[in-house]
Amino acid sequence: MGKMMFIDLTRCTACRGCQVACKQWKSLPGEATRNTGTHQNPPDLSFNTLKLVRFSEPKVDGKLHWLFFPDACRHCLEPPCMGQANLDDEGAVIQDEATGAVIFTDKIANADAEAVRTACPYDIPRPEKDGKMSSKCDFCIDRISNGMKPSCVHVCPTGCMNFGTEEEMRALAKTRLEEVKKHYPQATLGNDDVRVMYLFAVDPKNYSYNAVAEAAPTGPMTRREVFASLAGKPKA
Repeated sequence: MGKMMFIDLTRCTACRGCQVACKQWKSLPGEATRNTGTHQNPPDLSFNTLKLVRFSEPKVDGKLHWLFFPDACRHCLEPPCMGQANLDDEGAVIQDEATGAVIFTDKIANADAEAVRTACPYDIPRPEKDGKMSSKCDFCIDRISNGMKPSCVHVCPTGCMNFGTEEEMRALAKTRLEEVKKHYPQATLGNDDVRVMYLFAVDPKNYSYNAVAEAAPTGPMTRREVFASLAGKPKA
């Protein structure tokens, strides 16, 4: 069954503890940014920012909502990035048998970074600036392999982020959905073919352009498919 993360967005306060904890555990540097008119900072995921709390202020049914979305790799049950990257070098992306974590290895440098990013239905992997390497969240595989929770889950103060077996998290998600629907009738769960499942209070499209995804590709994309899809994804 593997491991799973359940993120209850109705409990997220955008404290960004998860974002900071990821940086600290991975020893990732900060990034120089500038004011872009939002509290979201930095403006997007990058090679050195593997988790980002996105902010949005949509009107839903005439009422303003302030929504927060901790964004990172969803660890797909059948990861299309693995099929794409491994076309160039077998073993560039592996899937941990015990946990299901999707991990980029050093061989990812031999893969087409743009093709790997485009293969992801959530637009997650990011290439190193002017480099060949790509990076993304690895589910804190070093921590969970030693019986600890991912760093982002460990520091979450509100119960927004939860981690356990797939069975435990799916049960928790179902219970919380029933509770949240009493106050938010539009509440829904995100895609079920991933190991990071979100509970949305309103339509997921109000949270982020990549909050949910259409069905992931069933296999590696051709070059033509890769370039044809580039226009549909924002660039870092």
